[in-house]
Amino acid sequence: MPMFRKKPVVIEAVQWSGKNSAEIEAFVGSPQRWETWKQFEEWSEIRIPTLEGTIVATKGDWIVKGVKGEFYPCKPDIFEATYESV
Repeated sequence: MPMFRKKPVVIEAVQWSGKNSAEIEAFVGSPQRWETWKQFEEWSEIRIPTLEGTIVATKGDWIVKGVKGEFYPCKPDIFEATYESV
């Protein structure tokens, strides 16, 4: 899995292309979470249950695994400004 660093925290993230649902499923690893995502796999967006409620991610967004195992979307420009590859 690609890894990136937000100074000083290291996180895992996968960019959603709209065509890599198997990679997203492997990354999330939870059937319960995947059920929420799977119903949207053929759409231009996916809905991600986060600590703040359900958030919509669009193609190109990064799906980030937080330090407490939570998942959330991040727009590509914010991701690029915040994280660097390790």
